[in-house]
Amino acid sequence: MSGETTLVTADLTPVTVAGERLSLHRAGALWWEERRTLVVADLHLEKGSSFARGRQFLPPYDTAATLSRLAEAVDALAPRRVIALGDSFHDRHGPDRLQPADAARLATLVAGRDWVWITGNHDPELPSALGGTVAAEAEIGGLTFRHEPKPGAAPGEIAGHLHPAARVVGRGRSLRRRCFAATAERMVLPAFGALTGGLNVLDSAFAAILPRAHLRVHVIGADRLYTVAAGGLAGG
Repeated sequence: MSGETTLVTADLTPVTVAGERLSLHRAGALWWEERRTLVVADLHLEKGSSFARGRQFLPPYDTAATLSRLAEAVDALAPRRVIALGDSFHDRHGPDRLQPADAARLATLVAGRDWVWITGNHDPELPSALGGTVAAEAEIGGLTFRHEPKPGAAPGEIAGHLHPAARVVGRGRSLRRRCFAATAERMVLPAFGALTGGLNVLDSAFAAILPRAHLRVHVIGADRLYTVAAGGLAGG
């Protein structure tokens, strides 16, 4: 990593967004201790089976892998509330294609806590059988949780959709990893799903919502997070 990179060894990295004290979990989730709330974005469950319907065959284990990582975060933090920021399923028929073991695991995660499903462009409708609450967005305290970031200023916004990724070059090496992308006022979470790709945070899609002059990214390494200033990032 470059000289502008600060190593963080803990599972949780503290940050502040719109005056709210939050933490970033190295699995790719946001943790709000004060509200006992865990936030994840873009699970894209059943992406593999969706591609298979179009005869593009991917390993059919993405849902199990994603739910396993989510369960680890839930077990570690014991949230009272979980917010899934949209595109939880890769398409609107994804819930119907869940394997019995995956459906049972998801039901166990949802049960006994306040689970909020934010709708996304891939899953504009979600069946009531999943449990929890379905909403277009949610406002809690000083934060607003939605799937797609709004253009322009949106203080307190926590969103997904863009699948941020960062490329860091240093010591003759180039690393590309999922990341949290933020300013002091808003944040875009990385995609949590096992088969999800990423869009470079220096892409123009981020410019209107996260000005580069104020951009901070938190890169997900193999077992820890790295906080990198915009000057330490590379395009491509």
